[in-house]
Amino acid sequence: MKYLLATIIAFSTVFILTPILMKLAFKYNFTDKPTKRKKHKGETPLCGGIAMFVGFFLAYFIAFHNYSFDEKYGIFIGALLILIIGVVDDYYKSIGKEFAITPRLIVQLLAAVIVFKSGISFEGFKNPFTDEYITLSPIVQFVLTITWIFGVTTVINWSDGMDGLAGGLSFISAMTFAASAIILGQPPSLLFSLITASVVLAFLFYNRYPAKVFMGDSGANFLGFILSIIALDGAFKGATILSLMIPILALAVPIFDNIFVIFKRFSEGKPIYQADRSQIHYRLQAKGLNTNQIVTFISIISLTCSVISILLLLIKF
Repeated sequence: MKYLLATIIAFSTVFILTPILMKLAFKYNFTDKPTKRKKHKGETPLCGGIAMFVGFFLAYFIAFHNYSFDEKYGIFIGALLILIIGVVDDYYKSIGKEFAITPRLIVQLLAAVIVFKSGISFEGFKNPFTDEYITLSPIVQFVLTITWIFGVTTVINWSDGMDGLAGGLSFISAMTFAASAIILGQPPSLLFSLITASVVLAFLFYNRYPAKVFMGDSGANFLGFILSIIALDGAFKGATILSLMIPILALAVPIFDNIFVIFKRFSEGKPIYQADRSQIHYRLQAKGLNTNQIVTFISIISLTCSVISILLLLIKF
């Protein structure tokens, strides 16, 4: 009943709140306008991230009683910072301007540090040859944790380039983490994953092609931030080498595609954070595929990687 209640609250909140926020977005001109790089039709509200944030944390505070105070509010404060800086970024887009990269980097890193300080971190792994658990030094834990949170937050954001794409990839990842939580016996991670999947599913009802609303940088960064935490507090705590592979495979498409993008921009002498059309969805679009074909194709790749990760985990068990 706890899991069912949490998912119903999360889904219903986003489903009901999104149309309300869309009307407000049109009223106050909080919309994304088409450009040479972004070729959607007409102005589109940028309020999806706000709806998902509200739906997620409403269910989160009702359902999560087992988390420590530090962890519970560390996640909330970090996510709130991510949302706020994302909304600011989206506001700049709505008025045809670019928001400076430095404040975004500082806030994202600060949010990651807050989560680490709250007690959520990559602590270590089990040596597959000796079965001995290797606890990493505090500085290594810090570096790996911050890098992971910041990296996943960024790659999900960079994947948000077509209707339903970032949401679809996030949904697949969240359900993969839910499956791994069942196998590894991690009830908090399961609940966390189901709440995330529920808010994304409700959002996708409005974001599927042709999208009526976008998640914006606020939503994409929020989802990446939450997914990174689920991995740290779930599969990464499984300690075995196979369990460590689950988050990598669950997020394989955005991770490896954006590693390719970084190297491509670097080799061309472009700033890494300079938006272009290097991502896989843009490359497939250049080949002549339409939006539905591209999203379906990429989602199948992501789902295949996720299924492989779960099968590896089941074979081990």
